[in-house]
Amino acid sequence: MTTFVLASASPARLSTLQQAGVDPVVIVSGVDESQVVGLPAAELALQLAELKCAAVAGRDDLPPDAVVLGCDSVLELDGAVLGKPDDAADALARWRSMRGRSGVLHSGHSLRDVTTGRVAAATASTVVHFADLDDAEIAAYVATGEPLHVAGAFTVDGLGGPFVRAIEGDHHNVVGVSLPLLRELLAELGHRWVDLWRR
Repeated sequence: MTTFVLASASPARLSTLQQAGVDPVVIVSGVDESQVVGLPAAELALQLAELKCAAVAGRDDLPPDAVVLGCDSVLELDGAVLGKPDDAADALARWRSMRGRSGVLHSGHSLRDVTTGRVAAATASTVVHFADLDDAEIAAYVATGEPLHVAGAFTVDGLGGPFVRAIEGDHHNVVGVSLPLLRELLAELGHRWVDLWRR
């Protein structure tokens, strides 16, 4: 029996896994994300995911059969890398630049089998088409506080759902963890997705 560990504080990632039948042990990595700068968006997401995974996989108190998943998401718009907004003013400015346009949400995934030390890692990228919000809608959304806590200042599975017109690619990836990619990474390490389902 494998102990699946999620090295992320994201409630959305946890909920996505739980809805897919997996109950991970959550251990937050505590990695300082500001230490990685100057990389293209997809590489940045992957490197941060690898740092988070390694930080948790290196702990002494993990079960010996643990498989650890680290994830990180960023939005790429016009080549700029957008993580969580700094504050409400930043979120307002972001949405004014995003509305009616499209960006690419990159989620890095790093999976480590503690028993073997093997790692499988990849980034999933999904195109997100934003609705053309008016200023009042943007202000109301930012006032809820939701955009301040998520990469790209939006959710597709929460209050931000109506503001995402369409996506091209894996919907779960936009929430923060690509389930199809995770299944493939598990297989690379010799594990079956269905074996993670809660009994």
